[in-house]
Amino acid sequence: MPTVLRKYGFRFHLYGFDMGEPRHIHVAGHGGTAKIWLEPVKLVEAKGFNATDMRRIMDVVEEHQRQFVEAWDEFAKSVS
Repeated sequence: MPTVLRKYGFRFHLYGFDMGEPRHIHVAGHGGTAKIWLEPVKLVEAKGFNATDMRRIMDVVEEHQRQFVEAWDEFAKSVS
């Protein structure tokens, strides 16, 4: 479960068990979790986050999309 980025108290990370799904990033922090597709950026599921946290999370994903895609591709090679 490599961490790709920590920002605003959120941890943006990957899981090895779901690499067969479209590229996405998991988010944890502030008592919540979320999963966000990266291409295009789209919220898949979230629980425990308020609206302010979700806006901030989505802004971070948009800002770091390329970094997350590159991390996904690199991690996918290591687990296959």
